[in-house]
Amino acid sequence: MNNADLIVATLKTAGITHGFGVPSGNVLPLMEAMRLGGLHFVLTAHEGSAGFAADVMARMTGRPGLAIATLGPGATNLATGVGNAFLDRSPMIAITCTLVQAQLGRRIQMWIDHHTLFRPITKGTFVLTPGRVASTLAEAITLALTEPQGPVHLDLPEDVALAPATEAVPAIAVPARRPMASDAAIDTAAAVLARARKPVAVIGTTAMRMRDPGALRAFIDRHRMPFATTTMAKGLIDEDHPLSIGCIERSKRKVQRTFIQGADLIVGLGYDTIEVEYEAWTGPVPVLHVDIEHADVDASVRIAHELVGDLDHSIARLAAFPASANQWTAAAIASHREAYQRALRPAMPHFTPHEAIDIVRDALPANGVLAFDVGAHTHQIASQWPTHAPRTFLITNGWSSMGFGLPAAIAAKIARPDLPVVCILGDGCFQMTCGELAVAKRHGLAIPFVVLDDRWLSLIKVKQERRQFAHYGTLLLNETYEEPPAHYFGVPAVGARTREALDREIRKALRASGPTVIETVVDPAHYTETVYD
Repeated sequence: MNNADLIVATLKTAGITHGFGVPSGNVLPLMEAMRLGGLHFVLTAHEGSAGFAADVMARMTGRPGLAIATLGPGATNLATGVGNAFLDRSPMIAITCTLVQAQLGRRIQMWIDHHTLFRPITKGTFVLTPGRVASTLAEAITLALTEPQGPVHLDLPEDVALAPATEAVPAIAVPARRPMASDAAIDTAAAVLARARKPVAVIGTTAMRMRDPGALRAFIDRHRMPFATTTMAKGLIDEDHPLSIGCIERSKRKVQRTFIQGADLIVGLGYDTIEVEYEAWTGPVPVLHVDIEHADVDASVRIAHELVGDLDHSIARLAAFPASANQWTAAAIASHREAYQRALRPAMPHFTPHEAIDIVRDALPANGVLAFDVGAHTHQIASQWPTHAPRTFLITNGWSSMGFGLPAAIAAKIARPDLPVVCILGDGCFQMTCGELAVAKRHGLAIPFVVLDDRWLSLIKVKQERRQFAHYGTLLLNETYEEPPAHYFGVPAVGARTREALDREIRKALRASGPTVIETVVDPAHYTETVYD
């Protein structure tokens, strides 16, 4: 066994089954060890996509994602996906395979200081050295899984990878849980809650990593409290729940703000301000903050109390207190939800993004997985797409990078081949990552990729309009054509210019043996009145 074999054996001990990346000569020893050791290497078109895919693999499995790159440009490309995992709180092991030890630090082709590159966007960055390979890797895995979760970078010199192993495969230490909040802090939180007459709960991204997300529903049901979610937390409680009011701070956000600011207490459950700061939407309403970390706020936010500690413990304890009385009526909550959903779907003369989104949602089973990208369509999808189960709604909102959706869908389908997966992305995002279609084709992944083609970087176009700037530098295509090409990298490419055509093609693509690109031409005009209003 050499050290590359030892690394693979250790990764497998941690439950890691796939690694995503792009090879070079320096990567080959690790790739060969993966081949021999039965840890699948998934070749991506770009290292950034490898990072996105590894992030989503972690979200879907609860085990660290694995991303692999070479030195220099491979490492800098990978940094985009690693940064995504850092701000979206996903555990990841990012390995850069580098020069032999004697050449590190010299003026050698492609070499840069990887540790300086990755230090600001990881929980730690380490070099694997002889005699400290397995122990360092085991430490990195535990660190990645320790809350708040995130990526850890490892630099692997080629001669270290090839050297004989001198260590045994280590056991992986179970990450320490966050300390539990004190009884006094819990009693104070319960008292704050008991005094409220119109409380509203908002569930955030930390709750995605709860060991028992069912405790969230127990809390909501006990206290009969209307609840919203952030973008990434959708589906932790089925949005068909009668107390659900939808997503905050996306399309028609002012409608949601009006409702929430009519409350007398906001209860942030696992609310991580990395998605959106409290200052943006709470107004004068006091906040009961329940999370693993203190809230990052300025003086404008009224913090009534902070309950900081292990989230499962805190929410389970609050759910056990007697139901708090409140003045919400089922009719008022239902009326708001219906008005909000109507506002998201203005009548327009042409085929709209909101119609396309509804068609895809209707075609996908309730437990189907949606991965989508960043742009104007992100706001619309987050607000109007009903989500029914955890980890079926995949987006980046901390890092918020274009290019996420397509590799996210690939990783989701690899992680959960039993579930239908669909990807919706804008034409600008598709141009960034269309090479990854070859990955889906190579692995026979039946994923419909619905490209909302509106010819613009629509979110930036809306921002230009709001600031009274000209539409400059945001036009993606200045011509029209009747149909897309017959295939793209061997992936069937079909056009959908009408509601009926999209419904037909999405259902056909879900039954296919491999991926399908569905170019859906839509009129983006309604984004102007929905995205920021």
